[in-house]
Amino acid sequence: MTDMDLNETEIMTVSEVAAYLKISEVTTYKLVQQGKIPAFKIGRHWRVKRSDLGEFIEQLKHGERL
Repeated sequence: MTDMDLNETEIMTVSEVAAYLKISEVTTYKLVQQGKIPAFKIGRHWRVKRSDLGEFIEQLKHGERL
């Protein structure tokens, strides 16, 4: 696997997503629970695929509202 492949398949925690987007963890949890940030649960914990997060950012860049 190349570094690019690892980046696209990297799984992030809600804390990591919040830090990456520079928003609070509470806001990140709300966006995840509302389905605005694509995520999945492993047990009781939410996880986000970095490539899905990139798609979310692109939607925001094209004017989609939260």
